[in-house]
Amino acid sequence: MELNLSSMSGSGGSSEPQDVPVLIIGGGPAGLSAALYAARAELQPVVLTGMELGGQAALTHIIENYPGFPEGLSGPELGELFKQQAERFGARMVMDLATEVDFSERPFTVKTAGGAVYKAAAVIIATGATPRHLEVPGEVEYTGKGVSYCGTCDGFFFKDKEVVVVGGGDSALEEGLFLTRFATKVTVVHRRDELRAGAILQNRAFENPKMDFVWDTVVNEIAAENGSGVVEHVELKNTKTGEKTKFDTDGVFIFIGHLPNSGMFKGKLEMDDAGYIKTNMHMETSVPGVYAAGEIADPHFRQVITSAGMGAAAAIQATHFLEENS
Repeated sequence: MELNLSSMSGSGGSSEPQDVPVLIIGGGPAGLSAALYAARAELQPVVLTGMELGGQAALTHIIENYPGFPEGLSGPELGELFKQQAERFGARMVMDLATEVDFSERPFTVKTAGGAVYKAAAVIIATGATPRHLEVPGEVEYTGKGVSYCGTCDGFFFKDKEVVVVGGGDSALEEGLFLTRFATKVTVVHRRDELRAGAILQNRAFENPKMDFVWDTVVNEIAAENGSGVVEHVELKNTKTGEKTKFDTDGVFIFIGHLPNSGMFKGKLEMDDAGYIKTNMHMETSVPGVYAAGEIADPHFRQVITSAGMGAAAAIQATHFLEENS
């Protein structure tokens, strides 16, 4: 299935305010699921998708753990299906980036990079979070071809293979332990000589016969031989001696943290210390009428299905809010 963006409208570059019942910021699983539910409630939601449809899921080569697709499908394909279903009920997709918000009074004001100004009775934020990158040669080139930021998503594809996990925190060990279900060997590469993960996770990792550790070391490069197109080795560099070594591997899983895409909301919504937007169980933020869903409010699960569920919940609550405050 080709990702068809031709049906997505632009902002038009107009500064004349556009009144909308529900504005959704973000075009990943949370935003598109929110669009579906809001559209079915006949709220004619507008979705600011950004410049790419599908969010982080669009970077996944194949998704096999989303219910209803037993054969699996690619991230871009799933995003396109989400989009088509939401549009069927009246959602409008706009390929534009939100750049400024004002939640001080209703209707809320959202301005975009394309020059559009929206006045929204309710806003659903689904801007997601971005995995921290190593910023080394080969990382971008081999993303989806051996480089991954989600063991739960991609672990199955490394059955009976050897992989490297980069990181030393809870996420690195949790995902590393998960990967031992498939990989024959999981080597954790950590820049220090001790882990930052909790004691229980450390004990489980040290006791797992499939896990090995390389200390005081960073990944310097991710590469393949003879243009194979998939990861075949990494270059490791010892942080104390500077020594460089070649390490053969079938995959590189990077877990050095995430950065919530919440910069424009600072000082306007309550956040935790890491910058994730705080919500209650109904996806309500600290401002009535503003909701957050998906990875922007979820530092723990980070799955397509959980983000989609959060998006649906946010839209349902937004519908109730509008019914009560129209």
